[in-house]
Amino acid sequence: MKLSKSFFYTLRENAKDEDSVSSNLLVRAGMIKKSSNGMYMIMPMGKKVLAKIENIVREEMDAKDAQELLMPALIPEEVYIKSGRREVFGSNMFTMNDRYMKRYVLGPTHEELFAVAASMDGKSYKDFPYNLYQIQTKFRDETRPRYGLIRVREFIMKDAYTFDIDEAGLDEAYAKMYDAYCRIFDRMELEYKIVKADTGAMGGLLSEEYQAISGIGEDIVVGCEGCDFSSNLEITEVVDTLQDSQEEELEIQLVETPNAKTIEEVAAFFGKEPKDFVKTLLYNVDGKIVAFCIPGDRELNETKALKLLKANEMELASFEDVEKITHARVGFAGPVGLDCPVYMDRMIKHMKNFIIGANKSDHHYVNVNLSDFTPELVADLCQVKEGDICPVCGKPLTFQHGIEVGNLFKLGTKYAQSMNLYYTDANNQLQPVWMGSYGIGLERCMAAIVEQHHDDKGIIWPKEVAPFILSIVPISLKDEKQMEIANDLYNYCTKNKYSVLLDDRNERPGVKFKDMELIGIPYRITVGRKVQEGILEFSNRYTGEKEEVSIDSIKSMIDELYKA
Repeated sequence: MKLSKSFFYTLRENAKDEDSVSSNLLVRAGMIKKSSNGMYMIMPMGKKVLAKIENIVREEMDAKDAQELLMPALIPEEVYIKSGRREVFGSNMFTMNDRYMKRYVLGPTHEELFAVAASMDGKSYKDFPYNLYQIQTKFRDETRPRYGLIRVREFIMKDAYTFDIDEAGLDEAYAKMYDAYCRIFDRMELEYKIVKADTGAMGGLLSEEYQAISGIGEDIVVGCEGCDFSSNLEITEVVDTLQDSQEEELEIQLVETPNAKTIEEVAAFFGKEPKDFVKTLLYNVDGKIVAFCIPGDRELNETKALKLLKANEMELASFEDVEKITHARVGFAGPVGLDCPVYMDRMIKHMKNFIIGANKSDHHYVNVNLSDFTPELVADLCQVKEGDICPVCGKPLTFQHGIEVGNLFKLGTKYAQSMNLYYTDANNQLQPVWMGSYGIGLERCMAAIVEQHHDDKGIIWPKEVAPFILSIVPISLKDEKQMEIANDLYNYCTKNKYSVLLDDRNERPGVKFKDMELIGIPYRITVGRKVQEGILEFSNRYTGEKEEVSIDSIKSMIDELYKA
């Protein structure tokens, strides 16, 4: 590509309203442009990177005998109602009516439609197994889009679905996709961790995520100092290491605590530590008010709470609901005499004589024990903390932030049963099909690569995803010899189908060099004054090294670049 004849621009200053390194650099490099909150245009230079990412994904999917197709993005709402997922997605779905007032949604994911497609060629056990995939735009009405391409409302995803006759077949298909994903992210040169995760709205038997390690990652990847344990914070077990308190149980007492309602304020009032308290948190869970009791020095894990209650959505109860349930101002809730179901973290069962809110403004109970209230259920409800012990080996847990770039799900027969996807077995009996689901966010990959591969000059694309592998930069367009050599090298590369960019713009050399560094071209040949002596300059973006190379040897050097 010749820059003088191309749609190309860069920004010298940081991009406005971009809140991550990747979004700032991608905008500055002219690769993406925000069109609205949570929506981006992929510009020509960025499209070349995205195409390289798509190519890697396609090659590895095709190597596992997956077949590509394309589903509609506009889907009748009744499809998700039939599968039972319409309520699960809630307001995250974009919805609309057609001219006949029929309800449609913009697809956030396509399990249901793939199940419908599979039923067209899934009548007998002899038809299985097979793997279908697509690369297509998805839509989710995010409440707070952020970090550029990492959390958006419209995004491109590769989603694949496997179909088998039994669980053993699903296990084999899952293992193939696991291997394909490792190869995909290795080729992108991403540093990633594979973690156990919550199945969430997808449901099913197992979920694993590929988390690209990054300081701005919204997920916390829990690891271990002593073994290869890896898990998402949302599902990591808090190992109960507490011993039963040996204190003598005292009689519960009501104590006035003026101007003290937070854990810190009440702790200071009593001269105690947060661990001596039990927090009572009121939530609206699928429309019902529920209380969760956890130790005062811990946080509630909402994912665990949702799973325990088999619920879809939860949010902190409104001030009005709290005051209605507790008959007190916010900040004084406690489980004793509370007029709603109470769920308790299992660590509390070891505690004695703890402090709780008294459901009375400016009052707390002290010397509270388990005999003073009855929870509905006792379970692991707390968020794991860094330094807690590993559930596998007992060594301390560590935290890293990660960007979820891919996920794997063993769906089992959930969607087959809801979407009527059955096959006839060898005994002529109807059986549900076993499905797996596998997703990769392509634009997220693009952003994650930049988060991991950049410096103060700009992006440093790994070779397999770079928009161009080589740039040729003549210093002076007026110098006939420079332009002759630059054009000859460019023609040589295009003839051999090498990915090459010729910066033939009438710009100062410094501008050209900075642009090539900003957009992340791995290698650069500079055609300058020494061309009269038969010398060119070769620059390596990865190492920062520059060397003088003879014109006679440069073409063989280029050949080696593209062979490596």
